[in-house]
Amino acid sequence: MRAAVACIPAGWVATYGQIAAMAGLPGRARLVGHVLRNTDPMAKIPWHRIVNAKGEVSCASSRQGQDAVQRRLLEQEGVVFDDKNRISLDRCRWPASLI
Repeated sequence: MRAAVACIPAGWVATYGQIAAMAGLPGRARLVGHVLRNTDPMAKIPWHRIVNAKGEVSCASSRQGQDAVQRRLLEQEGVVFDDKNRISLDRCRWPASLI
């Protein structure tokens, strides 16, 4: 799972469900979120490139402000959010060939 996340290049995103499927765990999108939330920050996994199926940064109080950090990191990589705070998965999802 972490290996799939580590492959996503800057400026691209994947969904939690997509990473679960790539890891051989279809239907386990929440598990991806749990694993990423509990990954050592020193592991340098680009966790911020994972968004929900709507192309949104998932917001929750349990994220302790990491949702704002995630959006900032994505914007620094050139990812554009629309007026509904969504990313166009048609343009930014990686790799489109695995969808």
